[in-house]
Amino acid sequence: MTLYVYAVVLFILIAFLASALKILREYERGVVFMLGRFWRVKGPGLIIIIPVIQQFVRVDLRTIVLDVPSQDVISRDNVSVKVNAVVYFRVLDPERAIIQVEDYMAATSQLAQTTLRSVLGQHELDEMLAERERLNNDVRNILDQQT
Repeated sequence: MTLYVYAVVLFILIAFLASALKILREYERGVVFMLGRFWRVKGPGLIIIIPVIQQFVRVDLRTIVLDVPSQDVISRDNVSVKVNAVVYFRVLDPERAIIQVEDYMAATSQLAQTTLRSVLGQHELDEMLAERERLNNDVRNILDQQT
């Protein structure tokens, strides 16, 4: 009977310790919260968190490729244009990405969609076709300012 109790206690202790150890890769950071409040950004490597008291969120620091859904844009000369876009971005500040925005991936996608519609809606169709590089730079500058 006592051997059974010791085995159960040992199993619970090992499970507790295993849930306390986290390994973050070189391109990841962990935003750690203690009792719901921001504590610090940790990583990469082995980090120890206190289960139940601390929680952490992994943040990938690599360049993320985000496919923006196709947009129907009405140009200044009232021509309907279907536009496709891809956004490349990186998280530079994991703390702000997690704390200040609920879902930074969705927010970036929606910001790209509205910016694309806004910038392209100010130009005529032949301008869009002839000056794609300038329009790309305009969209990039607006996204860089907002994010």
